[in-house]
Amino acid sequence: MFQDSEEYLSKRFTPFAPPNLTIADIRKAIPPELHKKSTAKGLWFGFRNAFCVACFYYLGTCIESAAPFVATALPFDPISTSLVRWTLWVSYWFWQGVGMAGLWMYAHECGHGTISDSSWINDTLGYSLFTPYFAWRSTHRAHHKATGSMERDESYVPAVRSDLGLKSENIKQGLDYHEVFEDTPIYTLVVMLFMQLFGLQLYFATNIMGSPAYPKGTNHFSPTSALFKQHERLGILASDFGLVFMGYLLWVYTADVGSAAMVKLYFIPYLLCNHWIVLNTFLQHSDPMLPHYRKGEWTFVRGAIATVDRPVMGWIGRFFFHNVSHDHTAHHLFSSIPFYNQPLVTEHLKTVLGEHYNYDPTPCFRALYRSFTECAFVEDEGDIIFYKNQKGEALRFAQADVE
Repeated sequence: MFQDSEEYLSKRFTPFAPPNLTIADIRKAIPPELHKKSTAKGLWFGFRNAFCVACFYYLGTCIESAAPFVATALPFDPISTSLVRWTLWVSYWFWQGVGMAGLWMYAHECGHGTISDSSWINDTLGYSLFTPYFAWRSTHRAHHKATGSMERDESYVPAVRSDLGLKSENIKQGLDYHEVFEDTPIYTLVVMLFMQLFGLQLYFATNIMGSPAYPKGTNHFSPTSALFKQHERLGILASDFGLVFMGYLLWVYTADVGSAAMVKLYFIPYLLCNHWIVLNTFLQHSDPMLPHYRKGEWTFVRGAIATVDRPVMGWIGRFFFHNVSHDHTAHHLFSSIPFYNQPLVTEHLKTVLGEHYNYDPTPCFRALYRSFTECAFVEDEGDIIFYKNQKGEALRFAQADVE
């Protein structure tokens, strides 16, 4: 689980030539029936998600009373009761975190309109899940329109050398990288853990890892934020109201069950839900093998396929996360195609994209640590650029740079 995949290793230090495909070329390979949506099918997946979360919650409420009975079968009381109790809680936190992340990703599909041909159904379902739905939908759609563009993308935009105060790579300053990145394993793990648990809230509140073109103080909660157009402001207010209402529900819930139960049953799974969302989205767009583009080198297709498909959590990711990482390339090229059809779209894309289809089955936690340390910054110059690591080294180059 700590080794890089063959697919990843085969691309290291290989020159990259950008594809010249058009969306029309790719669309021809996708059977038209895969574009069709079924409201009944879309609603079924939402019900399945909600049912799993409800079942996990019910089982969670039984842990304290069930642990002593389960422990009686073990020979080392009284330690066994405590051991069983915490084993059950850890299991609950894992599964409920996954289940809640699945609901969030279902809201993501609502934002793309893949649940139904009715925008009313999509938006009602997405909003009812108490995400900052309309605010997120606006910037996420902008991200899809400009994926991989250094000037126009909305999320996971790389930091450039000058942003970090690093001197030019032509000036040999050996300690610069170490001082900026503090590249010790413990420090890296602490920062990575913070990103996984709180990165989503920081993105909404400060636009961190978003486009640097926006002014300081840009966030997803202000209707007048530079992120939004004037006609979107009412939706931003609705998103804010939904979050306030969710906060009120949590206050009532906490008053009913107590703070300790609220933390165990809701807050810890909520943090793990954030972890799965950040892990999936970060790994989709942050990899030393993926290019970013400037100026005239960017096209919609080049940006859309500058992502990587990963089998995150295997069947668990398929079942709960709606193929969001397994078929992310297909999702970026055709985001209106229902998620349940995307596996078939991926199979057709492989034949069209050939070497430009990116797939990496590296275990997700190994890939997360690798991308966190290898994707540190990009250069200020160049139209096709790749991440450099915490030592200032790139693992891949544009073909023009090595000729």
